[in-house]
Amino acid sequence: MRSHVKLLLLSAGILALGACSKETNAMRAFYGEAGSEVETSDFGNATRNNTALQTGSINQLVNMTRKFAADVPNTVNFAFDSAVLDEGARAALVQQANWIKQFPEIRFRVYGHTDLVGSDAYNKSLGLRRAQAAVNFLIGQGISRSRLEAVASFGETQPLVFVQTEERRNRRTVTEVSGFVATNPLLLNGKYAQVIFREYVESATPPHAQADAAPGAGGDGGGSGG
Repeated sequence: MRSHVKLLLLSAGILALGACSKETNAMRAFYGEAGSEVETSDFGNATRNNTALQTGSINQLVNMTRKFAADVPNTVNFAFDSAVLDEGARAALVQQANWIKQFPEIRFRVYGHTDLVGSDAYNKSLGLRRAQAAVNFLIGQGISRSRLEAVASFGETQPLVFVQTEERRNRRTVTEVSGFVATNPLLLNGKYAQVIFREYVESATPPHAQADAAPGAGGDGGGSGG
């Protein structure tokens, strides 16, 4: 009988402690600082990153290169012995161009690579043609040639997969951040939000259609062609 009483008392005590714990947590959530119950490991990263950029403890070009590679595909691949951009390559370069347009202060360099089949001299030339093809496509997407700082070829000297046979992963171009257009390299320090907001506002502005609706404007129905 006594053992049953002890068991009942113990159970009641556990239930009481649980109730107190829930009540304490509820009161803490109600009276505590907003968000204090949420534990995140990345809280304050934005301030910490901006401070590190301002003090020079991290390199903003390296950061932007990593961001570029994380946001869009920075690599496009080619068929064997070809510098022709296929559909997948063009789609990747369109994504690159859209990203590049968001950061007009940054310059880029495109590197060309080949696999290990063929002579060094030929592959050096082939890598350059591939890089030029990528650059020309980016220009066609509205990127200024002055922002594509240089075109370089590594040929077969930096393979991703070291095999002597044909390897598509080695036949590639890689686009990377290379510098800043403006003379002041601190322009982007802690100001990513301003740049993104500026581009966001511009992208949301509809084109002015008044000229198209003006009397006598040319169109499908008549007028001189251009």
